[in-house]
Amino acid sequence: MTEYTTLLTSDDDGVLTLTLNRPDQLNAFTVEMADELEHFFRAVNDDDAVRAVIVTGAGKAFCAGMDLSSEGNVFGLDETKTPTYADMADLDDPGLARIRDTGGRVSIAIGECRKPVIAAINGAAVGIGATMTLPMDARLVSEKGRIGFVFGKLGITPEACSTWYLPRIVGLPAALDLVYSADILDAAQAKERGLVRSVHAPDDLLAAARELADRWTVGRSPVATALARQMLIANQAIDDPRDAHRIDSLSMFYTSIGDGKEGVQAFREKRAADFTARASQMPAFYDEWQNAR
Repeated sequence: MTEYTTLLTSDDDGVLTLTLNRPDQLNAFTVEMADELEHFFRAVNDDDAVRAVIVTGAGKAFCAGMDLSSEGNVFGLDETKTPTYADMADLDDPGLARIRDTGGRVSIAIGECRKPVIAAINGAAVGIGATMTLPMDARLVSEKGRIGFVFGKLGITPEACSTWYLPRIVGLPAALDLVYSADILDAAQAKERGLVRSVHAPDDLLAAARELADRWTVGRSPVATALARQMLIANQAIDDPRDAHRIDSLSMFYTSIGDGKEGVQAFREKRAADFTARASQMPAFYDEWQNAR
């Protein structure tokens, strides 16, 4: 695993804990952290030793939002540019490097990850600290956690693809209220709004996240899990169930001739399955489908 400047990684039997590691700055987000997070969530797809990722923060905060102390444009954007909507067509265009929202790059990488990702929100998570958790599969929060979409107080808009994810998680009326009000929610309020899955004592948070990671991935096919994650994320936004059927059919076909054979045989023999397919090597249709999204 790559060594990072703003992140720490720790692997325990296939569950990798990724820690945002700027505790003296309350893990405030920087362009460097964005680059490292994007790299991490791309690279982990090829690490077959990892079956799930838990994201947490060092010290007393999860992530206190963007680091506003840097010189120039604090969001790392090039103020000499005048980009248009048409300019954004090809997100891989190197010319967009300092136009694209840094948090969005991270959210897209998390959303395209082939492993379940769980947020263990140990403290304050505001701004990008809140929005980066939305593409994750579950958000668990400490009783000391605080979550806020505070962009309105800074005169900026939501970012990190949050206008896509947040209404799908809490519903449009609640999402509008969270963004307009810019309120900072305590853990109980975040649970009441449907923003987090569960609330935990601080000392129990990581253990609860680990328990959930094991529940989701132990005894599961890594390829089937990766496909299921991507299908559920992508297919919620399509208009016609026939389009879901197309992907379901391809996914069923290739898993049935892969780990599905072992799964059926293990069921017949009343034993635990020994799945051998690897998420680093997805079925032939996968890249074509991902590139077409």
